Amino acid sequence: MESFEELTREQAKREGDLLSTLMGETGLKKLADFEAGLGERRSEMLFRITTEIEDTQSALNQVDQLAQRLKKHLEQLKGLQQVLSR
Repeated sequence: MESFEELTREQAKREGDLLSTLMGETGLKKLADFEAGLGERRSEMLFRITTEIEDTQSALNQVDQLAQRLKKHLEQLKGLQQVLSR
C-alpha cells in the first residue's frame, strides 16, 4: 500500500502535468482564442443591443408623431362638429 506522501506527490504531479498542458503553448493559445471569442461575442451582443435600442427609440418617436397627428385630427373633427351643431 502506498504511503500518504507518495499519493500526495503523485496527485501533485498529475495536477502539475495538467496545468502544464493547459498553460503550455497550445493551452495558452486555446485560452487566448477563447478570450478573443468572448470579446467578439461581447461586441456582437453590444451591437445587437445598441441596434435594438435605436429601433425601439425610432418606433417610440413614430408612435409619438402618430399620436400628435391623431390629436390634431380629433380637434379638427370636434371643431367641425361644433360648427355643424349650431
